[in-house]
Amino acid sequence: MQSKDRSTLGAGLFLILLGSTFSAFQFVSGLDTWFWSVFSWPFIVIGVGVFLLMLGLLIGAPGLAVPACIVGGIGGLLYYQNATGDFDSWSYTWALIPGFVGVGVILAALLGEGGKGAIRSGLTLVFISVVMFLVFGAFWGFRPLGNYWPVLLIAIGLWLIVKPFLKKRK
Repeated sequence: MQSKDRSTLGAGLFLILLGSTFSAFQFVSGLDTWFWSVFSWPFIVIGVGVFLLMLGLLIGAPGLAVPACIVGGIGGLLYYQNATGDFDSWSYTWALIPGFVGVGVILAALLGEGGKGAIRSGLTLVFISVVMFLVFGAFWGFRPLGNYWPVLLIAIGLWLIVKPFLKKRK
């Protein structure tokens, strides 16, 4: 199947699903009330991320895994914040967004786009994101490492200094 045909197929399936959902809400009384009592609004954002991933798989575009992971990850953060009321956590949880990009890059590479170099790049982004999350979180009261979070910075600095000496010479 050619790329254009897959795109048309994906768009057609999406419209059928969307129309079926809206029809169900119109014709089944109480469905909308039940739906919104079970699912909160961040699930819409997560759903858009899932849709982007499914669309990428359907039309053969593994690169859509990157925006899918970004949107889905932000939806997950919004779900956490909405469920707990901890909206102040956005002051440091934004640092996870590069990690969502990294997860998308890894997923796209596993689906056939980018190769081993992309997996390494994705893992690097996830690592940087986790470090930023821990450092910024420490400034704003999230301290999973207690008062020892500066040790993380020292360890990373030492790794950056030692890493070039560990590379194999060609």
